[in-house]
Amino acid sequence: MAFSYSCFSSFQTQKISFRCNPGFGGYCYGGRLKSRSCYPVLACMKKLDQASLSGPKFDLLLDSIKWDDKGLAVAIAQNVDTGAVLMQGFANKDALLTTISSRKATFYSRSRSTLWTKGETSLNFINVSEIFLDCDRDSIMYLGKPDGPTCHTGSETCYFTSIDDMISSQAEENKLALTTLYALESTINQRKEDRGSANGKPSWTKRLLLDDNLLCSKIREEADELCRTLEENEEKTRTASEMADVLYHAMVLLAKRGVKVEDVLQILRVRFSQSGIEEKKNRKA
Repeated sequence: MAFSYSCFSSFQTQKISFRCNPGFGGYCYGGRLKSRSCYPVLACMKKLDQASLSGPKFDLLLDSIKWDDKGLAVAIAQNVDTGAVLMQGFANKDALLTTISSRKATFYSRSRSTLWTKGETSLNFINVSEIFLDCDRDSIMYLGKPDGPTCHTGSETCYFTSIDDMISSQAEENKLALTTLYALESTINQRKEDRGSANGKPSWTKRLLLDDNLLCSKIREEADELCRTLEENEEKTRTASEMADVLYHAMVLLAKRGVKVEDVLQILRVRFSQSGIEEKKNRKA
């Protein structure tokens, strides 16, 4: 049975082992095969034909999942670039097979007793790149790229209600559950919209946004200090600190240019399957 993978090694489930084929196209994620908590079901997926979705090996893979007494397992969709958890639903075997073959996140509706593909009404599909099982094999993760807002409310994700804020009676409307990098991006964008601080003086971020020369000089300065931690064999904590400075100032420049961090990470992800030398050679001048 031919599975169209584009990784460069093999990985195992509890019962069966799959070997990836280096000759196929598609995205590859650095040959990552197994993490500390999850196992890949289909890594670097390429669209499969229906003939590939049958046979004893594939049946064993499906049987290795701990479906509940209704034949369901929790299915979570996560943004491949931002790390944001987009939504949670349920999947059965047919939903998983449909996701694998179509590369569109598909779930099972318990209320309607039918399959449904996220985006079939709104057109905000979640384009699945990889599928993972957790270590207990009772939940599924669809790792992919959303075409637009995932939540029916129009929010980027379905997770925007902070329990801590609710307990402290300081709930903010549409406060997304952001990872560190994207929380920083959000803060920088807020500073971009600020007219000034309470004391009338602009924040450091606002000063950088208003002064291109200052911003560029700080990026060059911080990049040089990062390199010196290597040249002078400084402590690892110093390297981490200088890298944090480089990231922060570079992200201010991105905000100034109206570029999202997600756009940068998407470019990096596409490059994972390419030779760095060839990719640089093929860049537009």
